[in-house]
Amino acid sequence: MSRTLAQGSGAEPALRRGYGAGVALAGAQGRLDIAVVGAGRVGPVVGAALRAAGHRVVGVAARSQDAAERVEALLPGVRWIPVVQAFAADLVVLAVPDDVLGPLVAESVPHVRAGQLVAHTSGLHGTAVLSPAAAAGALPLALHPAMTFTGTSLDLARLPGAAVAVTVSPVLLPIAEALVREWGATPVVVAEADRPLYHAALAHGANHLVTLVAQALAALRPVLHGSGEDDPAAAVLRPLLTAALDNALAAGDAALTGPVARGDAGTVARHLEVLRARADGATATTYAQLARAATDRALASGRLSPAVAQAVTAALQPGGEDTP
Repeated sequence: MSRTLAQGSGAEPALRRGYGAGVALAGAQGRLDIAVVGAGRVGPVVGAALRAAGHRVVGVAARSQDAAERVEALLPGVRWIPVVQAFAADLVVLAVPDDVLGPLVAESVPHVRAGQLVAHTSGLHGTAVLSPAAAAGALPLALHPAMTFTGTSLDLARLPGAAVAVTVSPVLLPIAEALVREWGATPVVVAEADRPLYHAALAHGANHLVTLVAQALAALRPVLHGSGEDDPAAAVLRPLLTAALDNALAAGDAALTGPVARGDAGTVARHLEVLRARADGATATTYAQLARAATDRALASGRLSPAVAQAVTAALQPGGEDTP
């Protein structure tokens, strides 16, 4: 499709259906003046993606310029501006932490212009958090890229093919989808009421995975020697974890392997014993909690009989298999 907002996107007709008064689609090509509020890992990347699509990033606003190096790397030549000035743009992208977003919107209401697009990148929030700006005439968009950001140019290569959760009114959906596709990403509609569950699922799957992998690496490193790898633990885990993730995404609970799936209560008890003795207590606790969840799901799916599931659950208690 075209790299501009108006061409072939349905955006311009949507704007004309009662929303077009204040949005400046510059010329026939639909290029927008865009301001990014927030200089963390997400905002400059989104700004760079929109700039690559032909829009003009007119400024970056943030409470400090600690990320000046990041902004200059991703948006060279773009100047720092006050938040107030950001609302002179056609599209304002609010890329700030979830807890900051509501107060920022409330503080910015006096500077909102009727008909301008105001988008945020929060996963938790839909458009309700933008209600004060919408009451002042803004066109609210909630656009959350479902990916992990590094705040570097690497993210620009990862955006194509990534999903972006879109929460908007039906009349603004063509605009939101066009913007997302200009990033090279895929829009996925999420209802306002479903945003918290959507975000919780992503955080549980991605953020907690980081903690799980970090714990596994820390437990494995002391026992691997002489492999010639910079990080032999990572080299051992990478193919195993990659296959496990791919299989889980393809088959769900049916992809479960290992001692819980086999009902090997003795092995589970031994794992917990050695983790408590040679790793840290937090890793043993995480193992027990996840093994218990895996046991419950294996029982519910019929992978384990009630008697075997009970034995595995008993092995997860202090004292292991001897627990009555």
